[in-house]
Amino acid sequence: MTESVLDYMTRLGQAARSASRVLARASTAQKNRALHAAAAALDAARVALTAANDLDLAAARASGLEPAMVDRLALTPARIDGMIEGLRQVASLADPVGAIRDMSYRPSGIQVGKMRVPLGVIGIVYESRPNVTIDAASLCLKSGNATILRGGSEAIHSNRAIAACIQRGLAEAGLPAAAVQVVETTDRAAVGALITMPEFVDVIVPRGGKGLIERISRDARVPVIKHLDGICHVYVDAHADLPKAQAIAFNAKTYRYGICGAMETLLVDQAIAADFLPGMAEQLRDKGVELRGCAVTCGLIEATPATEDDWHTEYLAAILSIRVVEGLDQAIEHINHYGSHHTDSIVTEHQGQARRFIAEVDSSSVMLNTPTCFADGFEYGLGAEIGISTDKLHARGPVGLEGLTCEKYVVIGDGQLRGQTA
Repeated sequence: MTESVLDYMTRLGQAARSASRVLARASTAQKNRALHAAAAALDAARVALTAANDLDLAAARASGLEPAMVDRLALTPARIDGMIEGLRQVASLADPVGAIRDMSYRPSGIQVGKMRVPLGVIGIVYESRPNVTIDAASLCLKSGNATILRGGSEAIHSNRAIAACIQRGLAEAGLPAAAVQVVETTDRAAVGALITMPEFVDVIVPRGGKGLIERISRDARVPVIKHLDGICHVYVDAHADLPKAQAIAFNAKTYRYGICGAMETLLVDQAIAADFLPGMAEQLRDKGVELRGCAVTCGLIEATPATEDDWHTEYLAAILSIRVVEGLDQAIEHINHYGSHHTDSIVTEHQGQARRFIAEVDSSSVMLNTPTCFADGFEYGLGAEIGISTDKLHARGPVGLEGLTCEKYVVIGDGQLRGQTA
């Protein structure tokens, strides 16, 4: 009799729960050995990884997948290098598990503090980017968590090839294979099962399009760490160095169109708009970026009039909205109203303006004189990221090792009884 999707996912969940108990007590050296061995396996498997990825890319193009999504799917030599470096960087990071902080004596004589511990089993649901398989596996492993990875059907061959390298790393370190499991079925019912198994799964991290994340947020019976949109802004202040601002804005938009940290709206102070926008627009148009602007913008440069929907849109494409604002207050108001609380940046040489922007913009990452595309766990020194959270409970911003752990209270006594003092 063929195993049902529910039975299959239950089997994965049971195995992950058992593996999580082994990982929780694994030594730092053992976890690092697995990470380094997986990196070596990836390096040795470049030909196999590329061949598997070529199958996925061919199928994606044949099915008419958007160019930005095809770009996310590609495993270029540089991205394979990045995965290997990510594994090694995570291995070099301090292990958060077991760290105890804030131990202090209470009047009763007991000591109270907090210990950092793994979350347990983490389910990752993601689309397109096969490098997420490595990011998720490495961070979960180093933080002592078992993980169940459910990638998109469009990356199934790539994910299987990457998983084989991870399994070689686990085996070399003597860790259970179920510490990292890749869901083999492309049946969508697997996601429904994964997000409704609180007895086996402690946290779900969705990475993908808005539709996927909305579905998981709506249907999950397991806590979710997520962000829905990456509607990121760069605000060019009246006190900005304009050549610096142009370089930052160009990089923020064109580094990669398909990432959640790409700039989608450019805000420009009216005091410098006439000096700044013509050169900025020319550089963007030469790159093939379509410009949509407010009425003031359209009076200064050639652009399509922006609609109300444009300010709410994460394009993930070579399209940029531009608005001229009356100053810092209006820029902050625009970002807090239209933004997605992901990443927003100000370009200015004025310390007071910078400080206000950083304090008042309600986003998980706020930047000064830096393009928004730096919103990335690797760039933040986290080694990699499991995802970016725009929630305000537990973790916010790029989620690395510490975000995949929680704390429990540790209380140490020597026979004290409640009602007595030391």
